[in-house]
Parts: sequence; structure tokens; C-alpha cells
Amino acid sequence: MEGFGPWSATALRTVLAGVVACVILAVARVPVPARRHWPWLAVSASGVMIGFPLLTTLALQTSSTAHAAVVVGLLPLTTAAYSSLRTGSRPSPLFWTAALAGAAAVLAFALHESGGALVTGDLYLLAALLLCAAGYGEGGRLARELSGLQVVGWALAGCLPLAVPAAVVALLAEPAVLTVHAVAGVVWVATGSQLLGLLLWYRGMGLAGVAKASQTQLAQPLLTLGWSVFLLGEHLPPAAPATALTVLVCIAVVHRART
Repeated sequence: MEGFGPWSATALRTVLAGVVACVILAVARVPVPARRHWPWLAVSASGVMIGFPLLTTLALQTSSTAHAAVVVGLLPLTTAAYSSLRTGSRPSPLFWTAALAGAAAVLAFALHESGGALVTGDLYLLAALLLCAAGYGEGGRLARELSGLQVVGWALAGCLPLAVPAAVVALLAEPAVLTVHAVAGVVWVATGSQLLGLLLWYRGMGLAGVAKASQTQLAQPLLTLGWSVFLLGEHLPPAAPATALTVLVCIAVVHRART
């Protein structure tokens, strides 16, 4: 965000990750998924590779990284809830109690930090949670039949026809300032978060299942809080780590009482 606007940052990360993915697909001769898989690949790509990055980046225009990390801490809850509803399982009352308690903690934090009303950044983050949960859920289901490379690689390749013209338009509308920090950030979110991280993530979901794999997200809010201080020098409000820990406890209860 130091050198790129939200639309150009999202489009560029998708283009870079998609190009690298195409090279890997060609070199490894990864087979094209069957036609029946493509609608769910589209859902996964729309939520994880386009919707979530774009909405969280838009949110960071008005929210700090620490604030966003706490709200995004609800992602394991939304992913588990989506997975439960999608697979037809029946979560126990304790599941929903813990899930709602975690959501209430995050909502209280957002209201406290914004002076009593949800701001635009919070609305972006909440929409991002819903889209990403659907994307993870469908991607995790696909990873039981396809390899992680097939799911991520072909989803990214399918995004390129939209991402390339979007990047051109976005860069014209949002002129970039090419600082070392900004360029390194785009390269990392493209190759690290958008490609390598998702390859490992979908591989894990395919082996362990969506619900179990999402437990590893327990550490995400606290890790992001730490990196926001280390990399960006942000000051953490006292409520941020306390809320993150509260959500962590709620998620732990959710996974113990899932059905």
C-alpha cells in the first residue's frame, strides 16, 4: 500500500502469481481438471484469489494491519461454519455458541476502535471473510480429488484473462510509486501468499479436511499482529491482542464441539 493502490496491488499479485503458476503447470505437465471441477475452481478463485485480497486491501486504506488482523481472525470460524453447512453436518449448540461469542468479540473490538460504529474498512473485511470462507471450503473439497497444484495452479491460470486487463486499467487509474518496500511487498504477496502459501494450504486441506486444516489459522491473528509491529512499526491498541486471544479460545471450542 506504500506504492500501489488497492486495485492495482490486487491485479498485479494475481498476474504475477498466474504467470508463475502457468510456468509450473507447463514444466510439471499438470493435467487440466475435468469440466465438472471448473465451476468450483471458479468459486474458489473468486473468493480466495480475487475477493479476499481485494477487499482486505481496500480495508487497509482506512484500517491498520493490526485492526484487520483481529477481524480476519474470524476466518477459521466462517470457514468451519461454511464447511459444516456445505457438507450437511449438524453442528452442536456449543459450536454455534462459541462461534457467535468469537464474532461478538470481534464486533465489539471493531466498534470500540471505530468509535461506536462500523466503518467502511470493517464492512470490507466482513465481506472478505464470507467470500474467503466459501473459497476455502470449495477449494478444500476439490483438493480431496485433485492435487493442490491443480487446484491453485489452474485457478490462477483461469484468472489471467481478467487480471491482465484489470492490471493495465488499475495502473492507469492508480499510478504506482516503485519503492523497494512496495515492490518487495507485491512480489511477496504474489509468490508467497498467493502461490506457495495456497499450494501448501490446499495440500493440507486435501489431506486433513477443511475443518481440521483450518485449526492452523488459530495462529494467524497473533502472527499478523507481531509482523505488523516488526515490519511496519505499528502500535498495537491494548484491545487487539486481548481480542485475538479471545477469538483463539472460541475457535478452539468450535473445533472440539463441531458436530
